[in-house]
Amino acid sequence: MEGPAGDRPGAPVLGALRGYRAYARRWVFLLVLSLLSCSNATLWLSFAPVADTIARHFLLSTEQINWLSLVYLVVSIPFGVVAIWALDSVGLRWTTILCAWLNFAGSLLRALPSMVVGIQDPFAFLMGGQSLCALAQSLVISSPAKLAALWFPEHQRAMANTIGMMSNPLGILAANVLSPALVKKEDDITLMMVVYIIPAGLACLLASACLWESVPPTPPSAGAAHSTSESFLDGLKLLARNKAYVILAVCFGGGIGIFSSFSVLLEQVLCVNGYSDEFAGLCGALFIVFGILGALALGLYVDRTKHFTEVVKVGFCLTSVVCVAFALVSQLRGQTAALAAICSLLGFFGFSVAPVAMELAVECTFPVGEGAAVGLVFVLGQAQGALTMVLLTSLAVRRAEPSFSTCRDGQDPLDWQVPALLMAGLSTVFSCCLVLTFHTPYRRLQAEARAGPSIQDQSPVADCAPLLQDCP
Repeated sequence: MEGPAGDRPGAPVLGALRGYRAYARRWVFLLVLSLLSCSNATLWLSFAPVADTIARHFLLSTEQINWLSLVYLVVSIPFGVVAIWALDSVGLRWTTILCAWLNFAGSLLRALPSMVVGIQDPFAFLMGGQSLCALAQSLVISSPAKLAALWFPEHQRAMANTIGMMSNPLGILAANVLSPALVKKEDDITLMMVVYIIPAGLACLLASACLWESVPPTPPSAGAAHSTSESFLDGLKLLARNKAYVILAVCFGGGIGIFSSFSVLLEQVLCVNGYSDEFAGLCGALFIVFGILGALALGLYVDRTKHFTEVVKVGFCLTSVVCVAFALVSQLRGQTAALAAICSLLGFFGFSVAPVAMELAVECTFPVGEGAAVGLVFVLGQAQGALTMVLLTSLAVRRAEPSFSTCRDGQDPLDWQVPALLMAGLSTVFSCCLVLTFHTPYRRLQAEARAGPSIQDQSPVADCAPLLQDCP
C-alpha cells in the first residue's frame, strides 16, 4: 500500500495502537471518483442511442459506430494490467488524476470533427478521443473497491463500493437519456459533444485540486492496514492459483461482457421491430435506474449480513431468466410494456450484483491488493465483452427491410434473433457454473476478526485500551 500508512513496516502496529479512524474527506474522494466514472461512461455510450444519426452525419457505417463503443473493451484489455499495477503501486491519488486528464482530453478530441470545418477523416478523431477515454476507463473502473478498502470502515465498505461502481451505470443512463433528447437532427451533434465535455472538465478540475493523498494517515480497519501486503507479481500468481477467484472472474467477467454488448446494441436490436430511438433510450434508462436501486439495497444488506456469495448466486440466476425473456420478447412487435418491464428487471437483478461481486473478489483473495483482485475481473470482462460483441454482430444477418423498421442508417436492418438467443444462452451457462462450482471463505473478514474490534464496535474506552496507562 502506498503512502504514510503503508510504507513503514510498523504501520499496522502503529494503527492498532492509535485505534482505527475514518476521515470525513473520504466522501470527497468518493465524490470525485464517482463523477469521473459517470463522465467516462457517458462518453463511452453517447453515440450508441443515436447510432443512425451519427452514422449519417459523419458518413460512417454501422460497424464503425459500433467500434466507437467496442474500442473501450479492446483498449482496456492490454492497458488493464498497467492500470492494476498503477493502483497498487503508484497510488490511488495519482492514478485518479491521470485518469481525469485522459478522460478530459478524450472528450475534447472526439468533439473536433463536429466543431471544426474541413476535417477530412472524422472517424480518426472520434476513434482517437474514444481511445483516450478507454484508457481512462481502465484506471477508474477498479478504483471504487480500492477506495472503499483504504478509506472506509468495515460497515461502510460495500455501500462505498456500490456508490462508486454505480456511478458508471448512472453515466450510461445519462447517455441513454441525453443523447436522444439532444440529437433530434444532425446539426444537434455539436451540442451533444459540448454537453459531454462539461462533466469531464469538472471531474478533471476536482481531481487535480481536491485529492491530497492516496491513503489516510490512520487506517479505518485492520484490512486497510494490511492492504496490498503482497507484491504485484506475487499477487497475480496467488490470483491464478485461487480456484474460487478464477471461477468468479470467468463467470462475472462473462456477465460484464453480456451487459456491455446489451448496452451498445440495444437500439439496433429494437429499431428492427419498429421501436423508436426514444423508446430504446427509455429501456436503457430503466435498465440502469433499477440496477442502481437494486445495488443500493443490496449494498445495505450485505454491509449488515455479509452474505456476499448468496446474493451473487441468486442475482445471476434471476438475470439468466430475464435474459431468456428479453431474447424472446425483443423479436416481437408492439410489446413496449413487456420490454420496459424486462429491461427494468434485467438491471435490477444483473447490474445490482456488480458491487457485491467486486467485494466478494476482494474477500476471497485477501491479502492480494484490491486493484489486482478487481482489475483482473474487469480485464477479463472486457475481453469477453469484445468477443461477445463481435460474435453477436457477426451472427446478425441482413434481411429485407420490413415496413415497420425504424432504423435510419440507410442500410437493410439486421435480424437479431440468433444473437439474442446466444446472449441468453451464455448468461445461463455462466450462472450454472457459478452456482455449482463457486465456494470460498471470506478471508478479509476473518483477518479483521482476528485483529480485533472494527471501528463501529469500538467505544471510547476500547480506543484507549491499548494505551490505558496514558488515558486520563
